[in-house]
Amino acid sequence: MSQALIVCDIDAHGVATLRLNRPEKANGFNIPMIGQCSAAIEALANDDAVKVIVITGTGRFFCAGGDIDELFDVVESGAVRAKAYLWEHIHRIPLALERLDKPVIAAVNGAARGAGMDVALMADIRIAGASASFAQSYVDLGVIPGDGGAWFLPRIAGAARALEMIWTGDVIDAATAERLGIVSRVVPDADLATAASDLAHRLAGQPQHAIRIAKRAVYQGLGIPLAAHLDAMSSHMAVLYESEDFRTRLRAVKARLTKK
Repeated sequence: MSQALIVCDIDAHGVATLRLNRPEKANGFNIPMIGQCSAAIEALANDDAVKVIVITGTGRFFCAGGDIDELFDVVESGAVRAKAYLWEHIHRIPLALERLDKPVIAAVNGAARGAGMDVALMADIRIAGASASFAQSYVDLGVIPGDGGAWFLPRIAGAARALEMIWTGDVIDAATAERLGIVSRVVPDADLATAASDLAHRLAGQPQHAIRIAKRAVYQGLGIPLAAHLDAMSSHMAVLYESEDFRTRLRAVKARLTKK
């Protein structure tokens, strides 16, 4: 039986943990792993029982990036195949995550390099263990972030910080990543899984229509004018006013106020 390069567990509360599971290669991506990862994301997107997704790595690494041996074979085969390698395989993960309107949390346990850092950037929220570290290491090979890092990182840390990381390939520690806003918080390594799980379960317990629409609102708002954003918000709010979550909570608030 072939190895499960992606392990996915779903608990009774709708929290799915998606674990990169190639520890003998520092969880580096190859084509089979990319296929399993994108398929898992698509399955979770279509599973109504799943409310929140946590992405983490098996062992001491979050993800060391791409498989160098496989990359060597790809580049030797010419530009046409190299383009297809990116578009048909690697790009499936950011595109699958972009279509996903459920919260995604990256629990970064150890080194996140190149494509590994980019996978963390694709999450909505990042929590790092104290020993985690990050690098846009593409420049060490004379290339650029080809799977979305040059799109995600400027939106998270700003263009200047993104360019500095991309141009230098410097490794930053978890504390620096927190200071730059790349991660939301840093916790002791032993507490990482619990911290990510606690946040995931808290989000899973929130009104799900509001959670998902809020995610769309934030990301869509990054690319449209204020007037268009507010117009969309009025439509979203009108829909949410019809939800049972809103009506139940509004009645509860009104009842509390009436008692005062």
